[in-house]
Amino acid sequence: MFEKDEWTQQELYKYSKQLEDKNIKVVLIDTILKPLDKIETITYNPYEMKLMPKGTVFVFYCDTGKTTKERLNFYKKKFPDYKCISLRGGRGYWRPNYQLLEELDKNA
Repeated sequence: MFEKDEWTQQELYKYSKQLEDKNIKVVLIDTILKPLDKIETITYNPYEMKLMPKGTVFVFYCDTGKTTKERLNFYKKKFPDYKCISLRGGRGYWRPNYQLLEELDKNA
């Protein structure tokens, strides 16, 4: 899960659910002042972010995902007590109606 520096929207939903079960919060960070539809985001604010529990996962996004991926080392140095990930494709690839469906029972 943390081997990669980027998560797709599918991975964001999947890993958020897994981490939530372990009481680890995943926060989507808006770096471009354009909130995503149908998901909670916060605007990039280092002071507010450092008030969150250590171990929180920050998923940064921009319009295309390129800028946040390039800045990821900066974010990791700025927030050493947190996990920092970039959202692959950024806002441009965001699908507001995407849902992570549980695998259907094969006998149904």
